[in-house]
Amino acid sequence: MMNTKVRDLLNQQINKELYSAYLYLDFSNYFEEQGLDGFANWYMIQAQEERDHAMLFYRFLQNNNEKVTLEAIAKPDKELSGPMAVLKAGLAHEEYVTSLINDIYAAAYEVKDFRTMQFLDWFVKEQGEEETNANDLISKMELFGSDPKSLYMLNSELGARVYSAPSLTL
Repeated sequence: MMNTKVRDLLNQQINKELYSAYLYLDFSNYFEEQGLDGFANWYMIQAQEERDHAMLFYRFLQNNNEKVTLEAIAKPDKELSGPMAVLKAGLAHEEYVTSLINDIYAAAYEVKDFRTMQFLDWFVKEQGEEETNANDLISKMELFGSDPKSLYMLNSELGARVYSAPSLTL
């Protein structure tokens, strides 16, 4: 039987991942409205990844005979005041999600829940990649965003991104 605190944190993470998907869907919509369909594509794929992350937590709880508790998903509350502000909000959100994963890991470590820690190892690595990607996108926008031709090329690059489902097996 899983520790109550660990189980509750895992359940909360389902909600946080679904919120992340909702937030990135909002970002995608913003970029679509700005005529930046490549940026919109990039965040649409981010939204899909977050939904899949939620399902990984969902399935992990079920596979461990733990109750899944679904809560309401909050409306995104970020003020989308320009492309760079959106990108920086994305980075800040990924850093927040990293802190949540770290909190769950610490709780599992405290009670020697090695199964949950092993499950979370993938997410620890994934969050490192997510933060790197968000930082790289900000760097590229700082370098190229003010030049229309370079922005067009960056938008085209982001439009070429395709979705790849996580390879984590439970």
